[in-house]
Amino acid sequence: MNKLICADAAAGLKTLPHESVQMCVTSPPYYGLWDYGTDGQIGVEQTPREYIDRLVEVFAEVHRVLKPDGTLWVNISDSYAGSGKGPMSIQVAGNGKNKNLYDMKSRIYEVPKRWENIKPKDMIGIPWMLAFALRDFGYYLRSDIIWHKTNCLPESVKDRPSKSYEHIFLFAKSPKYYFDHKAIQEPIKEVTAARYTRGRSGKAKYSETKMSQGIDRKQDAVTEENRQFKRKRDVWEVSTNTFRMDEHFAMFPERLIEPCILAGSRPGDTVLDPFFGSGTTGAVAKRLQREYIGIDLNPCYLAKAKLRIASVKSKPSQENAAEKLQKPQGNAAEESPKRPQEVG
Repeated sequence: MNKLICADAAAGLKTLPHESVQMCVTSPPYYGLWDYGTDGQIGVEQTPREYIDRLVEVFAEVHRVLKPDGTLWVNISDSYAGSGKGPMSIQVAGNGKNKNLYDMKSRIYEVPKRWENIKPKDMIGIPWMLAFALRDFGYYLRSDIIWHKTNCLPESVKDRPSKSYEHIFLFAKSPKYYFDHKAIQEPIKEVTAARYTRGRSGKAKYSETKMSQGIDRKQDAVTEENRQFKRKRDVWEVSTNTFRMDEHFAMFPERLIEPCILAGSRPGDTVLDPFFGSGTTGAVAKRLQREYIGIDLNPCYLAKAKLRIASVKSKPSQENAAEKLQKPQGNAAEESPKRPQEVG
């Protein structure tokens, strides 16, 4: 199924069969941030509403091609209302002035100054505009994951905190969907494990049957798994990208989307990215033994992404941490891992 399509995202998606992919993980061009110099690109619309409408058109097609238990993971950041001094402006070194110039390495799109109900300097609220629009379309909005960039450069602003995060929204096509929480659970610290064991064993209050509002609540038994592992939280600390492509300005890191793919798909499933860019989704999918479909409007990006993915070696399917812990030692027979339960 591995496939690269050079086309507008919505048009490329229309060529895919109904319910043919397990999950989609993507990062659409951010609004008013970069001009990639390609006709028909998303992100340079005149208003935020036009931008959101175009994204909804794309993700409506994603909804069609997702399997019934499929998920959509969208990385997106916010924008601020600009000064309105020009749709294409870059700062020229030496004089600090903005000129309408076209420069592949430093193109910045400056958003207009004012729209209805949005004032100069306002944070626009792009991520939540998109989240609510997709929820209205029919997606189930399941999680707002915060990507905390541990090594991002500070902003030059002096009238608000410097921003260091972006959003990753998890959407589901149906109320019951595939999500392997064990594949992304994390080890806990020794001191935490000891405290947890003390609190859940013997005559500790958390191990006994409790009466709360007339309901018996018997706590889960302490197991080797929950002594050593915890469910992944919704704040992910990941440094910005170490892989660079000269023509691409906003590549998301492999470590950011690896848990998305591990939780949202099985080995052999197909992972979709309609804004393929530098090919990060394809590279991670191949490494984790998934198939991939990438769509991008820029043929230069696709050509370089193809070379990048070709250099990636597929690794054996990763066992989640709990399965490693519970696996019998020596020559004991091994059970096949069970398929994770769907969640509602």
